Amino acid sequence: MEMIHVVFANDGSVRKISGCPEGLTPQGWFNFLSRNTRDRYESLSGGRGVFRFEPEELLRVSGEAAGSRA
Repeated sequence: MEMIHVVFANDGSVRKISGCPEGLTPQGWFNFLSRNTRDRYESLSGGRGVFRFEPEELLRVSGEAAGSRA
């Protein structure tokens, strides 16, 4: 299982997120993952969260996100 870790600011915006494709903002990457995946996100305490993917699914999603910037 591959994980994308998210850290939120007090206002709910994304402060940090792992695996962010080049050219996307942290908030843009979070928005893309939220809109284009199902049952992958888990809220954690302390203003954090995690997306869980199979490795090949994460590669596919990352490629789609990179292509969506064009």
